[in-house]
Amino acid sequence: MIQMTARRPLLSSLLTRMRDRSPGVAAGLLGGAVAAGLGLGSFAVLVMVLWISSPYPDSGPSGALRVAAALWLLAHGAELVRTDTLSGVPAPVGVTPLLLLALPVWLVHRAARDAVDAAGADGAEADAAEAEGPPPVPARTAWTGVVLGYLAVGSAAAGYASGGDLRPAWAWTCVCLPLVVMAAAGAGVWTAYGRPRAAVDSVLILLPGGLRRLLLGPDARDRLGTAARAAGAGAAVLVGGGAALLAVSLVWHGTGTRESFLHLTEGWSGRFAVLLLCLALVPNAAVWAAAYALGPGFTLGAGHAVTPLVSAPAPLLPPFPLLSAVPDPGLATPLNWAAGLVPVVAGVTVGWFTGRGAVARAREAASGGTGAAAWSRGRTAGVAALAALLCAGLVCALAALAGGPLGVGALSRFGPVWWQTGGAALAWIAATAVPTALGLRAWRCRERRARREGDENGATIGRPRVEKAAAETAARVPGDGTAGLPGGSGGEDAASVPMPDGGAAGSTAAAGPSATVPSPPYGTDTADPADRTFEPYVSYAADSADNVFEPYVSYVTDNAFEPYDFLPADAPQTPWDEGDAARKARWAALREASGDPAEPPPTP
Repeated sequence: MIQMTARRPLLSSLLTRMRDRSPGVAAGLLGGAVAAGLGLGSFAVLVMVLWISSPYPDSGPSGALRVAAALWLLAHGAELVRTDTLSGVPAPVGVTPLLLLALPVWLVHRAARDAVDAAGADGAEADAAEAEGPPPVPARTAWTGVVLGYLAVGSAAAGYASGGDLRPAWAWTCVCLPLVVMAAAGAGVWTAYGRPRAAVDSVLILLPGGLRRLLLGPDARDRLGTAARAAGAGAAVLVGGGAALLAVSLVWHGTGTRESFLHLTEGWSGRFAVLLLCLALVPNAAVWAAAYALGPGFTLGAGHAVTPLVSAPAPLLPPFPLLSAVPDPGLATPLNWAAGLVPVVAGVTVGWFTGRGAVARAREAASGGTGAAAWSRGRTAGVAALAALLCAGLVCALAALAGGPLGVGALSRFGPVWWQTGGAALAWIAATAVPTALGLRAWRCRERRARREGDENGATIGRPRVEKAAAETAARVPGDGTAGLPGGSGGEDAASVPMPDGGAAGSTAAAGPSATVPSPPYGTDTADPADRTFEPYVSYAADSADNVFEPYVSYVTDNAFEPYDFLPADAPQTPWDEGDAARKARWAALREASGDPAEPPPTP
């Protein structure tokens, strides 16, 4: 009994730790496997629906499921091999539909973000969940679990698809599938932890010295964030402009597009499949159009390039609707040259984001009173160049995914060449983004400087301080500013203010050193509104024999004066009620001093 009683706290604490501990690798493995299963299930449902609705199915359900697994691997960037060709030579299929790539990337990102915290918290809720529930899973543990779980299902799918007519190429599968999963899972874990800066610094430390100093120096977070936002905006404008060019070309070649869509297949199920394939390849076609606008263009086979200057005759291609948007062969026209506006607009967008970021921190600091300055011209140009480099990298990645081989021989090169497209994007965007950023920075700084000067030269709100008002009064008095004082140089030109008894300011010359210069009435109106100033009030000492003017200073303008202070502790205390005789004596003294024969008010 004693031994069991002694072990009870140990067992209870162990159960508590087992109940509260994070699921760790097990939750990550389950999340990764579920994400892969959801992706495979989505492709399987779509392929099975098309197979069931097809009037001429070529294979059984197992063949349809193998095609679904192969398409799922193709969505990760893996290259496929088609074995049922007319020549009997296997033909590669390396064009990845970019729209299909979005589904697995989103699923992996979501699984990694949810695997970080056992309570299901993500992003901004991670700190609250850590305080209230089980602690979050370590980043490496969650990332490892999701990646391993996803790759386990992916390996099984690749093995199952290898027995069909459309089978994966193992070299591409072993490279592309892990890269996509690891990148998406890393982004999900980083997002779940609130996007910490230390994780980015650990990657940037591997860069060369000059680039590392640019990205890890002072204000590196602002520079890198501004460059990333500008690069993303520039890439979005490029792809959006390419989509607009694609739409215009499809409308321009509307007859050919409609005929190719109607004659490619028969039956509503086949046309529905063609329509889905066109929708999945629309982002690819937009990237092709962006490469066309940048200058290098794209290829429709070995030796058949399509550029804004000239379009080589393309080989015999299938009547696919999106291929109907290809420009006609021959020399280009000024209408084709107008496509060059797309990279110009993209470069201006990158420069605008960079220039706005160059003065945004200074504007925020000025509103907070810290007094930070805008970026220098060199720093602004460097951030714009970095944004152009990042945008070119994004364009390179999109061009590499959007193109690829569709066969052997003439179709071994199909789509834009990634390094040519990336180089052209860097040249276009850097040439337009740097001047735009510098011009916007100069304009914003000029506006801020003009606004600040306007605030300094504008009217002051509220009553000015006595020192400033006295200085302005002395500056307006002719002479040396001592008019009306003994020895002053005001003379006869000194301004005088009428006295209540008919005297003038000039009569204070004999009052001695204690006399004070009279001021104009408070709020004196002048001819020019800009010269309209506020002056302190002047009180008249009626009981003084020499009628000395003493300026009255309002307590509101003197911060050092405290009218409601406490009396010293040793001050003599005079009672308020001194009797009727004392009150009458005080009133008699006041009447004698003022010459007023009025009787005091009756005692209440």
